[in-house]
Amino acid sequence: MMLLGPSAPGGVPFARSLPADAVRDVVPNRVMTWNLCNPCETSNADRAAEIATYAPQVIGLQEACARDVARIRNHLENLYGLVYHVEYGTVLKNWGRCGGLPWNPGGYGQAILSAAPMTETVNVEYRDGGSEDRGYMAVTTTVGGREIRVFNTHLAERRQEEYRTDQIAALAAQVVRHDRAIVLGDFNAVPDAAELEPMWALAGDVDPECRPSPSGTCLPTTDWQSKFDYVFLRGISPLEHHVQPTPYSDHHPLHTDLDMKRVPERQQEAM
Repeated sequence: MMLLGPSAPGGVPFARSLPADAVRDVVPNRVMTWNLCNPCETSNADRAAEIATYAPQVIGLQEACARDVARIRNHLENLYGLVYHVEYGTVLKNWGRCGGLPWNPGGYGQAILSAAPMTETVNVEYRDGGSEDRGYMAVTTTVGGREIRVFNTHLAERRQEEYRTDQIAALAAQVVRHDRAIVLGDFNAVPDAAELEPMWALAGDVDPECRPSPSGTCLPTTDWQSKFDYVFLRGISPLEHHVQPTPYSDHHPLHTDLDMKRVPERQQEAM
């Protein structure tokens, strides 16, 4: 492990030791979603170490300041040898959240990190975000050796169902255009929320226990024991998934490995 600190050129922080069972290279069929809980007071080096432990091929981040994401990306490369491309889904400029000068505030919204290059990037702000601007972004990239459309979104706050209804309608109208798609994000809604019905009609979450009608123990993804974070799959089958409690956000990272060759039976019929 390199001993790098504030006195080193560029002020690179000490690398946090990874767990003994951490992977050592990007896992090509693994994806992750994580709401960073901005502006939670958390070190970007710690955030990078959390991601490096699982080293997904694609990571969708929400509540992400562009400057923080850039630093996380640098730490992943400089401290752990994990090289990612980045695309930003900024929906607002916010000095209070993301720093910068009052006349040049930092960008805030979503971001996608991918070990493979990304193309056909779109960034859409929802018509009405509710109490704060919200949106989705989409890229085409490679997961598990296949080219795939990946969406990343953050929907209106938990008590703003009427806004989420319109937002999900706008998102679903784009997802349905693709036979295979991955939709990452913080939906701010539990699985049986009525506004999620358009997504359930198109795709399934990687957790088989999380459905509109709960069939078992649906693992929570937040500190308040709610399932708000999803990896929806359309035309793709999940393998194992994990929800990892973390001290670095009030949302837990959710990552899953994918079977890119097998289409779920229910979705085969729908197609």
